[in-house]
Amino acid sequence: MKLTGKASVLALAATAVLATEAMAEGEVNLYSSRHYDTDERLYSDFEEMTGITINRIEGKADELIARMEAEGANSPADILLTVDTSRLERAKNAGVLQSIDSDLLETRIPENLQDADNQWFGFSQRARIIFYDKADVTDPPKTYLDLADPKFKGQVCHRSSSNVYSQTLLSAVIENHGAEAAKAWAQGVVDNFARAPQGGDTDQLRGLVSGECDISISNTYYFARAIRRDVDGLSADARANIGWVFPAQNAEGAHMNLSGGGVAANAPNKDNAVKFLEYLASDQAQKYFSDGNDEYPAVPGVELAPSVAALGMFRPDDVDLSKVAKNVPTAQAIFNEVGWE
Repeated sequence: MKLTGKASVLALAATAVLATEAMAEGEVNLYSSRHYDTDERLYSDFEEMTGITINRIEGKADELIARMEAEGANSPADILLTVDTSRLERAKNAGVLQSIDSDLLETRIPENLQDADNQWFGFSQRARIIFYDKADVTDPPKTYLDLADPKFKGQVCHRSSSNVYSQTLLSAVIENHGAEAAKAWAQGVVDNFARAPQGGDTDQLRGLVSGECDISISNTYYFARAIRRDVDGLSADARANIGWVFPAQNAEGAHMNLSGGGVAANAPNKDNAVKFLEYLASDQAQKYFSDGNDEYPAVPGVELAPSVAALGMFRPDDVDLSKVAKNVPTAQAIFNEVGWE
């Protein structure tokens, strides 16, 4: 498929620390909400290649954004890395990112996977697709809109409306089909719920194994991870009865979830920050995203990990994700209106 689109842990200073104290030649200060052990290889290889030391703070995205806001001009942060377009847009709207000029990023990262103002860029993707119990479902939904079909009443499991993956999917439905159609879709999915929304993506897949659900939605990398290594409740025998559909292949294509980052608004080491983002767009780093975390590279043509390739070829939705992110408030209002918990 072609998509279009050592680290040493340092206790960074609190908000009172001056930016000048955070500035050092050969350093870059990374705030990251990515929590994957496999990213260690990204950091160590960048350090070895450039001699630039990565000082890292990890936390939840909203907490890191709030911290950067509180630190203001004195923030030591050079880079924010996070998962999901809505969070990247939230950081932009909070004023904690800045526009950058990079011909390399502009060339390597597809236009629909980058902010219109170059404040953030996507570096890896996950397709959000339909999984189903092959024993109970002989004619699975072929599109996202099909999930609202009354024939699937009592069969669908999904995450809560507070989850960013849920918000971004509905935001994409709004962008592709309009707000009224999106509201009708959300109501139809609620009417088809097999249980109240709960758990993470892996729990939606386990729901198929337990028989609680016949149909569920998950990002691909949760299933691909179970192909690559042991995941509780998703053994090879359990997975054998799970089928999957890349939705809307004759329409908009499969919805893609983005992981990306940008340079902090008050970055004391801006040049090094840009170098790190450019490294993330290299073939080497892009392959790590797939091999280490079962994601799809953002850069077209990079080889997929076997666990990812096993899911098959598909056409992704190439909708502008910066536009999708702007629909999140409307999506949340729809969730509230239709009673999607």
